[in-house]
Amino acid sequence: MARDPRYDILFEPVKIGPVTARNRFYQAPHCNGMGRTHPTAMAVMRGVKAEGGWAVVCTEQCDIHPTSETTREIRLWDDRDIPALARMTAQVHKHDSLAGIELTHMGYHAYNFTSREVPLAPSATPVHGILPAHAREMDGTDIADYRRWHRAAVRRAKQAGFDIIVVYAGHGLSLAMHFLSPRTNRRADAYGGSLENRARLLREIIEDTKDEVGDSCGIAVRIAVDELLGKAGIASDREGRQVLDLLGELPDLWDVNVSEWHNDSQTSRFSEEGYQEPYISFVKQHTSKPVVGVGRYTSPDRMVSLIKKGVLDMIGAARPSIADPFLPKKIEEGRFDDIRECIGCNICVASDMLSAPIRCTQNPTMGEEWRRGWHPERIAAKDTDDTVLIVGAGPAGLEAAMSLGRRGYDVMLAEAGTELGGRVARECRLPGLSAWGRVRDYRAGQLNQLANVGVYLDSAMTADSVLESQCTLIAVATGCTWRRDGTGRTHADPVPGLGDGNIFTPDDVMAGVSITGPVVVFDDDHYYMGGVIAEKLSADGHEVTLITPMAEASAWTVYTLELDRIQKRLLEAGIEILGSHRLSGLGKHEAEATCVHTGRTRRLACASAVLVTGQDPDDVLYKALARDQDAMAAAGIRHVVRIGDALAPGTIAAATWSGHRFARELGKRVADEPTYRYELPALAEPL
Repeated sequence: MARDPRYDILFEPVKIGPVTARNRFYQAPHCNGMGRTHPTAMAVMRGVKAEGGWAVVCTEQCDIHPTSETTREIRLWDDRDIPALARMTAQVHKHDSLAGIELTHMGYHAYNFTSREVPLAPSATPVHGILPAHAREMDGTDIADYRRWHRAAVRRAKQAGFDIIVVYAGHGLSLAMHFLSPRTNRRADAYGGSLENRARLLREIIEDTKDEVGDSCGIAVRIAVDELLGKAGIASDREGRQVLDLLGELPDLWDVNVSEWHNDSQTSRFSEEGYQEPYISFVKQHTSKPVVGVGRYTSPDRMVSLIKKGVLDMIGAARPSIADPFLPKKIEEGRFDDIRECIGCNICVASDMLSAPIRCTQNPTMGEEWRRGWHPERIAAKDTDDTVLIVGAGPAGLEAAMSLGRRGYDVMLAEAGTELGGRVARECRLPGLSAWGRVRDYRAGQLNQLANVGVYLDSAMTADSVLESQCTLIAVATGCTWRRDGTGRTHADPVPGLGDGNIFTPDDVMAGVSITGPVVVFDDDHYYMGGVIAEKLSADGHEVTLITPMAEASAWTVYTLELDRIQKRLLEAGIEILGSHRLSGLGKHEAEATCVHTGRTRRLACASAVLVTGQDPDDVLYKALARDQDAMAAAGIRHVVRIGDALAPGTIAAATWSGHRFARELGKRVADEPTYRYELPALAEPL
């Protein structure tokens, strides 16, 4: 399909110093949990982005020295690190894209668990977080050393084939930013005090980088122009502008954002597309160099508007490029309905925080490009004569039906309810989760294009109807149900007294069951559900107390960068958060909560309790079929498998991945050996 002329502007080349990007799509640096331990997986993943049309594809942060050491990111400590990164640039260059590298010294954010080096900072300070350690103040020799280390890393990056060197001063994660910010720089020498002094180190490393690469590489500066701290930090209406006035013409490209990471990568629950624009829209007025920024952009019309209004020259993306590595190519080809739009859930961030290979709710192939050979846009044609019945049209069933349909299989998708989406259809109606409906919408739209997939709503299936379906492969994707007895992580047995109270689950709340307040929500799940249920009930006018055995509500969301915002939203809604307590009893008019540390009890007024604890897979149909192997054989059924939450309740990302795996493997049993490729560490010189 020919490109719509309205979007021609997005495919204009952009000159970045001595190099030229073929269009305006810029995959901003983002972590991926693979880095130095899985360099080929990282390289192939980045190469797929280039294939998908991103003109610039950047690495994650790259540690430059053992005094800035993380275990999950890439590094350029010495020449031995060059080959792994050269593998990435080769993959990117295969598709005529530019490879960028973000060179980083994390300053007082560097824990240095492996190197055991003392972290460095502009001023002596405790390290970031709660680690019992301090960073020491850098003296003149340390500053000279840092400049030398950075310059050496630039030289190695050039040797590895990178086209763009990103000088990192963003997110509060970099030494250059620590010098720049008045909240972390309390020096009284030439590197402290005035903004010009605090910006001195950033100026020097930009100049060092330019001197080192000459006219062979473009130089980008990634910088936070607002720390969202008002007068306590850099702000876009004051020093954020002044930094651009001081340094605006030095680099070849400005990559601008807000600090810290939890502000820059806000989830859709708390921010809309383009939420950074009020903070970055001034930048182009202070520099003649091209500007790139991010904002979870997926709408091509919004992208065009940003460029025409003079806000940005390049459309930056991390999470949208993860959800759809082929986003630029689909815009170019006019295939807008084929775009997998990011839902802003930050499950990708959580993977990196847990040092695990990246994953994505929308794109189950993310991180599996090399490990399992899964491509986001290509899937092998069918190689058997099977016909497939999928029971349940939740995220797993939808993904399986779509992917099998693309392979060329004849598929029947039977859904007992009257709408597609399963849990996604219900959960996207909860506060802040509307964007999650994109999981359903994308797959439903794709199924409409597949004539070989039949979708049957209001079609509950029994074992007999499955046997009569004449299908040879059966996938049971019937989801799961929240437990009503309180058993889960904390309670191995049911909570006492449940027979005397009004007991509800998230399933009831999402179904619109009438609930009487005051309400106690017992969150023993610790992800988003307890918080959003409490928020909904409060919005419905109920007095709500959230009890959780953890210290904070929705504690696992520390990995999705939402924890602080969730506490703030719940508290501002008037919801009491009773942390470090478990629900230990329930009567008709009150609940009992017990401190997990002391065993002391509290009684709370409670007309209803909502239990957000464990979940049970809805696998009755699967078990009925599996019990009668003779009947299945007589019906011509080769395999019956469970996928998604019917196999094991988990995240929506786990469900879509499970459905995709079934479509690729057709229910093949897990072998004795690993089902994916992995790399072994190189041994050191002989002992």
